Amino acid sequence: MAHVLAISSQVASGHVGLSAIAPALHSLGHEVTALPTIVLSNHPGHPHCAGIRTNPADLDAMLDALEANGRLDHVDTILTGYLPTPAHVAFARRAVERTRRHSPGARYVCDPILGDDPKGLYIVEETATAIRDRLVPLADVIVPNRFELAWLSGQTVTTLDETITAARSLATPEVLATSIPCERTAPAPSLATVLINADTARATVAKKCTAVPHGTGDLLAGLYAAEPDLGRVSAHVAHVIAKSLGRPELELVSAARSWDNIPPAIVSRISDAGEIETIWVAGVDGCRDGWVSVCHPLDQPERALAAFEAALAIHPQLSGANHNAMLLRRYLEEREI
Repeated sequence: MAHVLAISSQVASGHVGLSAIAPALHSLGHEVTALPTIVLSNHPGHPHCAGIRTNPADLDAMLDALEANGRLDHVDTILTGYLPTPAHVAFARRAVERTRRHSPGARYVCDPILGDDPKGLYIVEETATAIRDRLVPLADVIVPNRFELAWLSGQTVTTLDETITAARSLATPEVLATSIPCERTAPAPSLATVLINADTARATVAKKCTAVPHGTGDLLAGLYAAEPDLGRVSAHVAHVIAKSLGRPELELVSAARSWDNIPPAIVSRISDAGEIETIWVAGVDGCRDGWVSVCHPLDQPERALAAFEAALAIHPQLSGANHNAMLLRRYLEEREI
């Protein structure tokens, strides 16, 4: 179980900001300490919206109380999201620094909520600049969308290779870039979620959907803050999107009930030329009514046992009754895969 200190927006109705992050992480057994930078009735995309920004001085007072109560002593990850003013950015930096004094190993995940396609910036440029200059260099991980990565790096981001170049130009050890076009290397229209560090780049690819409710970026950042597993996080977000298409809000609560049965998404390597590379291995066996084939990415052997165990959980009659199943289990366990 992870303890996440999350600083972002909050809504009374719907699932964006902290109202997406907290219930998602709670459903997975994680603990969330949530500090709202703004409290709204609902996402501003609805016809009517009301709310109020939290004064940074009040946030400082809340952080003082949390610190005095020992709530910063065992934080695993600090996550920042929506920050409406430069003063809120300054508070976020203070929160990261103070938390790390109590929990030196705490990761800092910065979701730089600046804007999106096609609107561009939807916070004032002064705030965006403060996030770029004051928070991004402090972060262990940043989670920008395509527009935000281009804005932060000052580079063009339209392809996978440009995404990697832009990410590595930033002073951040790890970049998890979302909504990256990848029609050149995947069936169109598709978007990639790309995890980039100094040495490697890996991606999951999903079909581009329309009529997706707001909040998927907040959800992805929150899940990755607690469980830095690209395949698992991507699968969870894709499942929520599939349940939510055409609806006014994310169907987060109902979708999360079936997360345990969702296999992780395929994570593929990206070559230096920006090409998605997945090496597959396939196994075939005969059965009474025909043939059964199982395919698995060869470059992800650590997934094999989990995927096989998931199959047995769905079909428990296979366990012990199928000789091939027992042999495969023994093979995987002997090799500690």
